Amino acid sequence: MEVKIKAIHFDASAKLESFINKKVEKLVRRNEEVEKVEVNLKVIKPESAMNKEAGIKLVVPQVGEIFASKVADTFEEAIDLTIDALEHQLEKTKKNK
Repeated sequence: MEVKIKAIHFDASAKLESFINKKVEKLVRRNEEVEKVEVNLKVIKPESAMNKEAGIKLVVPQVGEIFASKVADTFEEAIDLTIDALEHQLEKTKKNK
């Protein structure tokens, strides 16, 4: 499984990338069919609270692409919220099979 992390207009720290990889691995363990994960991190202008956006796209054969994006105070919080949303979407795809 391939994980791509793209930080737009800033450099993601090794600590943040490690956090993302850990969360994604946990998500993928629940659904072995996930082939590819793309994570996009972006700081929304203007500088204010709730300006960190995380978008995650999962590529799942037989299902297609599953995407979620959330905005929060920190990237870690945005990742957590996005992972939760993706878990719900993955559960729905399992039920529909």
